[in-house]
Amino acid sequence: MDAATKPGIEIHEDTDQEYEPLYHLILLDDQYHSYNYVVLMLGAVFGYSVEKAFAIACVVDSTGQAVVMTGSHDEVRSKQDQIHSFGPDPMLTECKGSMSAIIEPAA
Repeated sequence: MDAATKPGIEIHEDTDQEYEPLYHLILLDDQYHSYNYVVLMLGAVFGYSVEKAFAIACVVDSTGQAVVMTGSHDEVRSKQDQIHSFGPDPMLTECKGSMSAIIEPAA
């Protein structure tokens, strides 16, 4: 084989997002936030339609949690911060703060 036709080695310094591990952002249920709040929050944070946000709210209510997004750790952490800072549900006087969401590796 001619030296000019031998395969070479490429070194990529940057990590491609394609190879980064993925994480789930999981919204947790509680008794202090209304369906309206969840739909409004999911629309504001993720841009979800009312129908999609309501479907997620139903899953959270019936199973105790729902995956609201999957992405890189930085992406899900940013959205987690937005959920945690969204504020209390103004429709429920006993509500004292935002909903909770956790990050887990996407297996």
